[in-house]
Amino acid sequence: MNVLRSAWDKLALYLPVILMGVFALGTYWLVRSTPALLSPPPAALVQHDPDYFMRGFSVKTFDASGRLKSEVFGTEARHYPDTDTLEIDGVRVRSFDAVGRLTTATARRALTNGDASEVQFFGNALVVRESQRDEAGRLQPRLEFRGEFLHAFMETERIKSDKPVDLRRGEDRFTADAMDFDNLSQVMQLTGRVKGTLTPAPSR
Repeated sequence: MNVLRSAWDKLALYLPVILMGVFALGTYWLVRSTPALLSPPPAALVQHDPDYFMRGFSVKTFDASGRLKSEVFGTEARHYPDTDTLEIDGVRVRSFDAVGRLTTATARRALTNGDASEVQFFGNALVVRESQRDEAGRLQPRLEFRGEFLHAFMETERIKSDKPVDLRRGEDRFTADAMDFDNLSQVMQLTGRVKGTLTPAPSR
């Protein structure tokens, strides 16, 4: 009896440790057996899908004084929330500079940012600034840009393209593989294979 009692006393002494070990093994087995329940859900993939459409529409933007800055027309448009861009089919744009001079643009398709300050034109793109007088009263001839791709920056009055372009300024005509035109500084850079035809001004 003394031997049994001694053995029981030792077992009772180590019983909490044994139970803790059993619980730990049980918990480890439970975690290994149910990984799907404990793992976090996979992150949702960001997709380039439109969240709304417009058909036969026009969108206008105004400056702080309420003056019309630009108006965009299109046959259909799709807005992509992941990039906050608007893709437009059959696009037509009217844009006014700080003194109210008008520039128009058309193309088969366009991609514009959220505030329409930057527009990319694709497919038979045409940007035209009609003949007008500058702030000094000098007559500026009609200016016309043509190409399969034109990138217009409305705020800074800049037009760029890394594709072949056809430029007409009054009766003068130039072609090039790429172009960068800054209307504010009246500086144009033509690169690649550049060709030009200058028409003499009519004699007075």
